[in-house]
Amino acid sequence: MAVSSPCLGLNDKKQWWLSDKQMANRYVKDAKCLIAAGAENDVVSALNLLDAALVLVPGYEQALELKARSLLYLRRYKDVADMLQEYLPCMKMATKSGGDESSGSENSSQQFSREQAKLLASSSSSSSSCSSSSCSSSSCSSSLSELQDRDSSFKCFFSVADLKRKIMAGLLCKCRENESRWRYVVLGQASCHLGLLEDAMVLLQTGKRLATAASRRESTGRSDDGFSLHNFPILPTSTAESDTTAALLSHVKLLLRRRTAAIAALEAGLPSEAIRLFTKILDGRRPAPQTFLAQCFLHRSSAFRAAGRTADSIADCNRTLTLDPTCIQALETRAHLFESIRCLPDCLHDLEHLKLLYNSILRDRKLPGPAWKRHNVQYREIPGKLCALTTRIQKLKQRVASGETCNVDYYGLIGLRRGCSRSELERAHLLLCLKHAPDKATGFLERCELGDDFDLDSIRDRAKMSALLLYRLLQKGYSSIMTAIMDEEAAEKQRKRTAAVIQMQQQQQSHEGGVDEMELKLEEIPGSNLSHNTAVYQGVFCRDLAVVGNLLSQVGFGRPIAVKYEALSC
Repeated sequence: MAVSSPCLGLNDKKQWWLSDKQMANRYVKDAKCLIAAGAENDVVSALNLLDAALVLVPGYEQALELKARSLLYLRRYKDVADMLQEYLPCMKMATKSGGDESSGSENSSQQFSREQAKLLASSSSSSSSCSSSSCSSSSCSSSLSELQDRDSSFKCFFSVADLKRKIMAGLLCKCRENESRWRYVVLGQASCHLGLLEDAMVLLQTGKRLATAASRRESTGRSDDGFSLHNFPILPTSTAESDTTAALLSHVKLLLRRRTAAIAALEAGLPSEAIRLFTKILDGRRPAPQTFLAQCFLHRSSAFRAAGRTADSIADCNRTLTLDPTCIQALETRAHLFESIRCLPDCLHDLEHLKLLYNSILRDRKLPGPAWKRHNVQYREIPGKLCALTTRIQKLKQRVASGETCNVDYYGLIGLRRGCSRSELERAHLLLCLKHAPDKATGFLERCELGDDFDLDSIRDRAKMSALLLYRLLQKGYSSIMTAIMDEEAAEKQRKRTAAVIQMQQQQQSHEGGVDEMELKLEEIPGSNLSHNTAVYQGVFCRDLAVVGNLLSQVGFGRPIAVKYEALSC
């Protein structure tokens, strides 16, 4: 059937002489042409063609590969993970742990174990299969019968059928490795963008190892004359893809090393070192996945909380909830922080949000998000947590009704000691305002690689709103503490003024008391006359003035001073 356009229409009727495989091949061929164009709309059209091919032939390997790579090109990483989730290591670990969500993977592993048991059959079954198999040589069967007649204890441990099955199983395993090689590479890249860095590292390393093994087998299977670069691909993928995979793998390893070191420092009781390492990750030049950054913000919030920096810890919880609104641990941490500073209305708001989240989990009978998403809580723990949360909410409402809403610990919020000075308050407030200003609240989104189902405008609005609430709380704390400091300074000035007045009064009283005591002592002296002593003192004073006047008259500075001498006793 001739096709006029490069894309075969999906509504075209299938001709009776074309089989499903042939139609699927046509769809795949046209999808390749559309993907080669590189436009986003063409890739979306190619996805429709590939879906139609997979409807006709569900296990068509080439269609599956093209679909996965098209979804990866369109940045639909969650669709890639949902499509190939059985290859995720976290799903396999959940299968081994016996999770309810991994029943399909568990059945596949049991089936694989049964196939292993069939391949490694017992000696009795192998002997029976040997007897049932058709041997090409009659002499072999006669010699075996003679050996069995000679020694009844001899049993045939060799089975041609088992050998054939093992060889076919090995060939199938190699074929499956060749088929699934692209799955590890594509799923590893999608896992990295989704924040599943451990799974991404395992998948990318597995894809790299399979590619190296395939190239080694290809090189050993060729002769020296037939070895050429044209017909021997060094890697099954292109050079650009291999370089991208290698660079992505090195970046994943770097992030994992830094996060492991930061968590180790936090667990060792070194919150300052943990804060430094997490900040190094969060302020990196290369963008990091959204889920990974949310986890790092949550861990750094715990480090800030251990260091006593409540405002910074609340800010990191806000960023975590901005990137992941269903993060249960972030809601619990922020509620504990608000309760520690006695900010009960905000604590109740977070607990009510957490209660709604628990109720939605119980209603849907699963944790929020896809099956491969990692959570810090298990489904069976939700009912107990919900009961404890309801009791806690009731107690907090009783405290709010008793009037504890106005007793907020602003010193703990800003990170100051009680009785701090004005300079300490201004310095701490300036640093917090520079870090948590609402206009700078969306700066961390520039280093974040958001998913395909997130609206950037809504995330920015949510980040600005949470930062504005924290900023208002800091301003209220600053004004409250500043008022307390000013009252303390005014009271201190009043105390100093009162102490000075009291000291002056005491000095005056002590001076007056000294004069009175001197007069009393003079009166108590026997034979003393107060007028006689006064005359003596006046005579001495007048004699001195006469001497000074004579000296001045000799120099010529004026007339001699006339001094009237009083009667002197001497």
